[in-house]
Amino acid sequence: MMAGRGNLNHELSKLFNQLWDADENRMTPGKDYRISLQGKAGYVPTGSHQARDSARCPLFQFVDEEKLNSRKTFAAFISLLDNYEMSTGVAEVVTTEEIAEMNRFLDAILETKVMKIAHQYLVGKKWSKPSVKDFKSQLYNIWFQLYNREPGRSPDSCGFEHVFVGESKRGQEIMGLHNWVQFYLQEKRNHIDYKGFVARQHKSRPDEDDQVLNLQFSWKGLVKPVGSSFIGVSPEFEVAVYTIVFLMSQEKITKEVVRVEEYELQIVVNRHGRFIGTAYPVLLSSNNPDLY
Repeated sequence: MMAGRGNLNHELSKLFNQLWDADENRMTPGKDYRISLQGKAGYVPTGSHQARDSARCPLFQFVDEEKLNSRKTFAAFISLLDNYEMSTGVAEVVTTEEIAEMNRFLDAILETKVMKIAHQYLVGKKWSKPSVKDFKSQLYNIWFQLYNREPGRSPDSCGFEHVFVGESKRGQEIMGLHNWVQFYLQEKRNHIDYKGFVARQHKSRPDEDDQVLNLQFSWKGLVKPVGSSFIGVSPEFEVAVYTIVFLMSQEKITKEVVRVEEYELQIVVNRHGRFIGTAYPVLLSSNNPDLY
């Protein structure tokens, strides 16, 4: 085990495997989507805008968009992706239509088995109230309540935007963007250039059907040296996992080691006061967890 990894959390591993098994909306690799991993990414120092391109083609070769758009939680999720201003420091303006979209997304995920299991667990821990209405408000606050990333500025960010949509810090570096659907849609619009995979220590290369990957890419000209993402999972799965880890602790950063399927992961959740700052999975046998 690497130093600083922490011990495997058995209770969470069991719970997250239950969520994984209950994730009916998850897309199947090779069938609902195909990825092409291509070459191994090179080292990029933080703040650099240059990266060797080890991948001539996009990461996503194919995604069944009909399936994506016909699944309620994905469709509601996709409608939220264009609601945010990329740069921090630029105030977010929330319209009534966008609030309706946030509510539609929360209503859709709350109907899923995944969120029902998560809610039940959180109620058992007394971290959430039993009423679905209260749970929905709690999720709204954690994920959609706007806050400012820099003191003294107007509210320019929220947990959902950071984790799922991505944003740039003063136009210099990419923050967040840990979601595969957003990655795919941005790649399709030529805003993302996939540079290659970041290999795990004891595995020379990932498999095309791995559902957790470490990637290197540039987004609108800025390079992300390592971005890790679940691939193919539903948005409710990610919201459930990150919400649970967020509510476990009042620490600024919570890191929990879990084994989900064959993946040994560290789930990292960064708290911004009462809200989610960022959240992502780290594949643990990767060489350098500090890169994320």
